[in-house]
Amino acid sequence: MVHNFNAGPSILPAEVFRQASEAIVNYNNMGLSILEIGHRTDAFQSVMDEAQSLVKELMGLDSNKEVLFLHGGASTQFFQVPMNLLDDNAKAAYLDCGVWGTKAIKEAKLYGSVEVVASSKDRNYAYIPKGYAIPSDASYFHYTTNNTVEGTQMHAIPETSIPLVADMSSDILSTTMDFNRFSLIYAGAQKNIGAAGVNLVIVDNEILNKVSRKLPTMMDYREHIKNGSMLNTPPVFAVYVCMLTLRWLKGLGGVKAIQEINEQKAKLLYDTVESIPLFNLPVATEDRSLMNAVFTMPDAELEKAFLATCKTNGMYGVKGHRSVGGFRVSMYNALPLESVVVLTDLMKDFANKNG
Repeated sequence: MVHNFNAGPSILPAEVFRQASEAIVNYNNMGLSILEIGHRTDAFQSVMDEAQSLVKELMGLDSNKEVLFLHGGASTQFFQVPMNLLDDNAKAAYLDCGVWGTKAIKEAKLYGSVEVVASSKDRNYAYIPKGYAIPSDASYFHYTTNNTVEGTQMHAIPETSIPLVADMSSDILSTTMDFNRFSLIYAGAQKNIGAAGVNLVIVDNEILNKVSRKLPTMMDYREHIKNGSMLNTPPVFAVYVCMLTLRWLKGLGGVKAIQEINEQKAKLLYDTVESIPLFNLPVATEDRSLMNAVFTMPDAELEKAFLATCKTNGMYGVKGHRSVGGFRVSMYNALPLESVVVLTDLMKDFANKNG
């Protein structure tokens, strides 16, 4: 058995793989593959409708929230957000907690003024800043809820009177929260929602129509809303896999149920790492991510040996991001607790032999 700790594209539920593979050959006994059905047909419209409905249900969204499935991934949203929300003479507020926040700030500066309210760069992004002030005159406040590379996570929604915008690519639908407090949420699908190739965007109608610039049609949220995420040909298969994954999550008991499992997985892993002197945890305890646990080893040769041991035992994706090094264990929704048990047992055994 293999254990998939990849940071993304990442593990999906086994039943989703089975259902998706069957649909590739014969979708709903139509004699056609899901890869070849027309996106304007009733067959695919029902997929899009169910996927959007499941997002609204699982997140408890109000009626003024629009659910979109778009091309381009979360990186496209780094510029599509300010393009739609930040006027030329206006200001946006951003929190800098890692590589993805830095990229978002860079793109936003193309469209208006950006105030970085706080940054954790001074300690290699190993913590989440606290006690910062969010300017009340900003058009919106943007932050990344979970930092995949650095292993930190925001465990509370910031208090502010201005619109909240969040990149939830790596922890969406993993913990309960009041999603209606956000004016815009975006998330690449390939971690907790489905297959790579589609991006989920949830936008409040009230935040639109605030910029004076003319927008390219394909970059205008309003156009995508009017066309039901089918302004052009959507990534049909990726949306279908999202629908299946959302179905799976609902069947499991929804976000509350998966949060309990995610907390068990994270506690087991962090407790194990803390108990083994061979490993170090660089992230501030209160800011540790439930999704991406980052840890290191002081000995480079032992690090190579541990990675080799993981590979030999069918554990994939344990190597840390190239910009950080060390190890990274991603524990997204579909990762079973069993995989974390197997990994922690291996860590203990390795420590006994090499400690």
